[in-house]
Amino acid sequence: MTIHPLNHPSVDLYPTRQVTDSLRLERREPVVWADSFEGPMGRDELRGYERDGFVTVEQLLEPDEIVALRAELTRLCGDPEVRADERTVIEPASEAVRSIFEVHRISPLLRELVHDPRLVGRARQILGSDVYIHQSRANLKPGFDGSGFYWHSDFETWHAEDGMPAMRAVSISIALTENHVHNGALMIMPGSHRTFVACPGETPHGHYRTSLRRQEIGTPDPDSLTELADRHGISVITGPAGSATVFDSNCMHGSAENITPFPRSNLFIVYNSVDNALTTPYAAPAPRPDFIAARTRPVT
Repeated sequence: MTIHPLNHPSVDLYPTRQVTDSLRLERREPVVWADSFEGPMGRDELRGYERDGFVTVEQLLEPDEIVALRAELTRLCGDPEVRADERTVIEPASEAVRSIFEVHRISPLLRELVHDPRLVGRARQILGSDVYIHQSRANLKPGFDGSGFYWHSDFETWHAEDGMPAMRAVSISIALTENHVHNGALMIMPGSHRTFVACPGETPHGHYRTSLRRQEIGTPDPDSLTELADRHGISVITGPAGSATVFDSNCMHGSAENITPFPRSNLFIVYNSVDNALTTPYAAPAPRPDFIAARTRPVT
């Protein structure tokens, strides 16, 4: 499979980080790019995704698969080499693992998962093309000790810091533990994927080293968040282990800290269209490392 890199368009349709005030711009691209790709999603699911920017799957993985994946994640978190690796992010206020990036490169079991037709088929249906893995990671929120993720659009960061030209990427979040309303579940503003919120601020060198622990640059202003929430409301995504959420790259989303005894662990796999490959960053001094934003690694 060939990944086709794109040059910068003559006009940046989504300027961000280079602005002094927050801007709200209408989306220029389709949400569902084509209906010609056969796959696991039905027409009603695709319509729901197009309308809301996300769709939930009640049971994407079987119970025995979840048991194996949870055991693998426990092994990875306890491995001293993994903990010392740059791809592992530690909580800012403790020694707990917050995220492990590029998990499909670290673990053979997760490498097999990201190639699974249940995931790749959904990504191809939505994006209307072949895909490659832009990013994979495990996000963990241990009981009493899991910090939150502030409101943000992934595309704003991927555009500014990775050079992603268009909103043609999709994330699949798989619950490895039950996601309750009270243990830091994912929150999404349905319909927000149709509005791009440009964020003021300058991207410093090596920004990823701090932003993966706590993001401050690239987060929307309170007025923009209030306007979007008033217009769209907020959906809290709950479900048992094995359930999944498929969501657009420009959805406004975030999650609260976990102060309950119940841990929350999710896998995130981001698929990008081969026709939307990364170019030079639009608003950062240098590209982020490949383990955060892959440029040359297709699914097959």
